[in-house]
Amino acid sequence: MDVRSGVALWVLCGLLLQQGRGERPPGSHLDDSAIAAEFCRIDKPLCHDEDEQLSFEAVRNIHKQMDDDANGNVDVEESDEFLREDLNYHDPTVKHSTFHGEDKLISVEDLWKAWKTSEVYNWTVDEVVQWLITYVELPQYEETFRKLQLSGHAMPRLAVNNATMMGSVLKMTDRSHRQKLQLKALDTVLFGPPLLTRHNHLKDFMLVVSIVIGVGGCWFAYIQNRYSKEHMKKMMKDLEGLHRAEQSLHDLQERLQKAQEEHRSVEVEKVHLEKKLQDEISIAKQEAHRLRELREGTENELSRQKYAEQELEQRPPGGMHCQGEYWFYPPDPHCVPIT
Repeated sequence: MDVRSGVALWVLCGLLLQQGRGERPPGSHLDDSAIAAEFCRIDKPLCHDEDEQLSFEAVRNIHKQMDDDANGNVDVEESDEFLREDLNYHDPTVKHSTFHGEDKLISVEDLWKAWKTSEVYNWTVDEVVQWLITYVELPQYEETFRKLQLSGHAMPRLAVNNATMMGSVLKMTDRSHRQKLQLKALDTVLFGPPLLTRHNHLKDFMLVVSIVIGVGGCWFAYIQNRYSKEHMKKMMKDLEGLHRAEQSLHDLQERLQKAQEEHRSVEVEKVHLEKKLQDEISIAKQEAHRLRELREGTENELSRQKYAEQELEQRPPGGMHCQGEYWFYPPDPHCVPIT
């Protein structure tokens, strides 16, 4: 009796709180008590958490929506029909393996436990907002989601058709937006995060490998760039040395050409000098010959003068005359020869 009284009191408090939030549609106290009792039976540690109660009720409604024969279990045929008609999957084979696994019958307890082990259950507000922007493609409601602090625990409440939640809380007036958000949330609750947001260790590994390769490529490019710069500097120095060598060779060629021209000029000048010397030698020879002839003439003249002087010296003094080899005075007309 005490246990029943405690459960009834807890249900009453939950109803009052839920009416304040405005998310749970009005219903009988008997249904609320049954849901609360079922939740406490399935997950006793969380049965006093109001947000978890709302999420469990949403999961229960999803299960009820899939359970066409209302026998408490969702079989493969019912899930197949639900995937084709409600979620518009043309080939739900892959989803079957994700949803059922080895269990062909899914109860409310199975569905709740599967939801609690889902990665989405532990999503933060930022991850839910990222899911809203990238997967649902409704970024205009980002501010509302952040204001309400909707984390991954609230995802089942987005997956059920709750006019109070969609209209009063989220303030979605567009019917297409409501339907789109509900279908995306339902798909995420049942089958986990979409590929765009699902944590993939292989992708992380590939990303790390890509980063390492990128860093290695950048480092290799840096080394190659530095080596190329050093090689370019060395080539520039070699080119400068080659240019200087070419300039030196050009200067040497000019100097050699100039020396050759000077040599040719010297040769021509030498020829001219030799010819001039030859002419001067010839003139000197002619002058020497003339001088020699003049000398000889002078010597002859000197000889004649000397001879004449000698003759003058040998002539007898005073009126003597030469006759033959003898000199004699001419006869004096006043003298009488002695006989």
